[in-house]
Amino acid sequence: MKNVIICGLGAVGMTYASKLGGKSRGKCNLKILVNEERLERYSKNKPVLNGVEQDFNYILPDDNFDADLIIIATKSSGLDSAVKMIKNFVSSKTIILSLLNGISSEEVIRSAYPEAKVLKSYFIGHSAVRVGNSVTQDGVGEIVMERDDGLIKFFNDAGVGYAVPDDIDYSMWLKFTMNIFSNQTSAVLNMTFGEMKHNRAFIDFAKKIIAEVRSVAELKGINRLENLEKDALNALSRMCDEGKTSMHQDILAGRKTEVDIFAGEMIKLGRELGVPVPYNQVLYDMVKIKEAANE
Repeated sequence: MKNVIICGLGAVGMTYASKLGGKSRGKCNLKILVNEERLERYSKNKPVLNGVEQDFNYILPDDNFDADLIIIATKSSGLDSAVKMIKNFVSSKTIILSLLNGISSEEVIRSAYPEAKVLKSYFIGHSAVRVGNSVTQDGVGEIVMERDDGLIKFFNDAGVGYAVPDDIDYSMWLKFTMNIFSNQTSAVLNMTFGEMKHNRAFIDFAKKIIAEVRSVAELKGINRLENLEKDALNALSRMCDEGKTSMHQDILAGRKTEVDIFAGEMIKLGRELGVPVPYNQVLYDMVKIKEAANE
């Protein structure tokens, strides 16, 4: 595995671009996929990670490059654009990892590129802080993914942290659940991780939201759901007290959020499956009100 493309230089994308463009330099040929506008922007103002300017090699959608691995690390709103931008670089030997939040990006990518190997995957770790083109991240995190021995060897050689769970579908729904009850509520209630996890009333509220997600997941055939509440709350307990969720940061910065792939997805699935999701409907409406107030 030699040629690697990363699409998306947000907090997650920049973290892995730095890892693959740093320690493993010489072990892989890393390119950051951008459009003309971003290329001009990054040329004038280099991306910054933890106070250090990053000097990446960029590639445009029409360039020639035979990718062995493509990592998509955009926001959910950038998925459709990313799928179009990678077209010139995908072949039957290409592995695609989508580190987006939510539970449906792999389906979108697989539909566009059935010849590629699209692995179910996501990023889990401490929240980063993004201000403009600058990202601060403490390095705690890993890629959770389906097993692929070649990719495992590459990540081992490159020093990239990863996990291969026994049940990737349960793991993805666990991450989805965490985003549902923490991202959205923190954005509405203006709470840090510490303020959430040390607040008994919040935990009681979170349990009701988790139960709502579980009722949908059961009808989607997800296993091990008897562990969902415990695992989700344990994950919350491991987050840094002073940290803020990505959606909380988006609201504070006046950016659009990913509520459509969280509560929006739950509302869609609830309608399809005939399952009421009142908590997610309220969270969806309240986040949309927050977004409107920022306009």
